[in-house]
Amino acid sequence: MKGIEEILQERILVLDGAMGTMLQRYKFEEEDFRGERFKDWEHPLKGNNDLLSLTQPEAIAEVHRKYFEAGADIVETNTFSGTTIAMADYYMEDLVYELNYESARIAKEVANEFTKKEPHKPRFVAGSIGPTNKTASMSPDVNDPGYRGVSFDELRIAYKLQIEALLDGGSDILLVETIFDTLNAKAALFAIEEVKDERNIEVPIMVSGTITDASGRTLSGQTAEAFLISISHIPILSVGFNCALGAKQLVPHLEVVSAKTDYGVSAHPNAGLPNAFGEYDETPEEMASQIQEYVEKGLVNIVGGCCGTTPEHIKAITDLVAKYQPRKLSHPII
Repeated sequence: MKGIEEILQERILVLDGAMGTMLQRYKFEEEDFRGERFKDWEHPLKGNNDLLSLTQPEAIAEVHRKYFEAGADIVETNTFSGTTIAMADYYMEDLVYELNYESARIAKEVANEFTKKEPHKPRFVAGSIGPTNKTASMSPDVNDPGYRGVSFDELRIAYKLQIEALLDGGSDILLVETIFDTLNAKAALFAIEEVKDERNIEVPIMVSGTITDASGRTLSGQTAEAFLISISHIPILSVGFNCALGAKQLVPHLEVVSAKTDYGVSAHPNAGLPNAFGEYDETPEEMASQIQEYVEKGLVNIVGGCCGTTPEHIKAITDLVAKYQPRKLSHPII
């Protein structure tokens, strides 16, 4: 089977769409999140999507299956909040290894099923590493700018546990995503390097930041170029952006990164901007027509969807990118 680095030279790869958007369709209630195992848990669990990998594994597998059927080459594990730091909200820190391991195992099982059916189009699993709900470079207290809610070391330790479980469960790639604070991402990347050294392995790494508003900066104040420079000391598969903005609004930031990096470039934008009810109205056709600008300008190597996107969006994107060459890489990715 060809490695992802080789395939990236040949064609534009498609990442899946939103897990959360798809899970909303199931209309799971508190008892569905709890299942039998957690029925007596003394804290509310509704909204803990990562937990569904343990209590509703069939639903998680079905979402992955739908994205692969739509044409995705890569699906993300259901582990966006899979750290001890984020799971503290539900008092589930002790479940973090199991949550990540099971999420990766489920995704890998479905990926193998599709690769077996279509060996010419191998499917991959990206272990999703979210930003946590704490920021290392800014104070959560406006009255105390020097205060930090979390330290670099606490983040590193939390990410390391997640990374080990994602790899043990079968992840092919590690995706550090929705980065609003580059210092958090640097802790995750440091932890990945630690695990690689300890296990004497190589693993492709995708890094995806988020530009939070029209200022063109991350929440911690970096421009697209500054973000790129901050993470370029680590050998990675791709760098790019996801979330916060729709496809059209991402174009100038992708242009900057594409011009400045030798790595692959990825983009998985939202289905437009949310409406007054926090919902996403952009149709698959509308989104694909905007992503056409990415591929016509040769800006991307990997493209998919974030908030509000569905298998229908991914199908439209898959059909579109099949007609275009990937962004040229100046040297092979190692």
